Amino acid sequence: MKKYDYLIVGAGLFGAIFAYEAKKKNKKCLVIDKRAHIAGNIYTENIEGINVHKYGAHIFHTSNKEVWEFINKFAEFNNYINSPVARYKDELYNMPFNMNTFNKLWGVKTPKEAKEKIEKEKAEAKVEEPKNLEEQAISLVRKNNI
Repeated sequence: MKKYDYLIVGAGLFGAIFAYEAKKKNKKCLVIDKRAHIAGNIYTENIEGINVHKYGAHIFHTSNKEVWEFINKFAEFNNYINSPVARYKDELYNMPFNMNTFNKLWGVKTPKEAKEKIEKEKAEAKVEEPKNLEEQAISLVRKNNI
């Protein structure tokens, strides 16, 4: 006679949700984790009323409304949109690079114009041995034909 239908190693998001869904289908699960808590790397501790991310900040993101509604049944997640920017010559630019970035840098308006400008910049740079991060980025663009 079996005691469990599933052995789940790890009580992070995947393991916990798998166990939850299996239980709804009348399956018995044994969930084990090397840590003394559930939630894996998204575990938080409440210290003096402040949720502290024990393993560093994490962002849960999805464009799937069904997934968003499902996960918010268990905990309230902030609707956070990661919008990094880079500063170059005291101007801010979108990251990752997009047409808005290229338009702001070079005034181009189409992907074709952007590709032509990138090819021109690469040819003019002639970076053989990168000496800094900018030169390394240029050399990688050239090698990967991005």
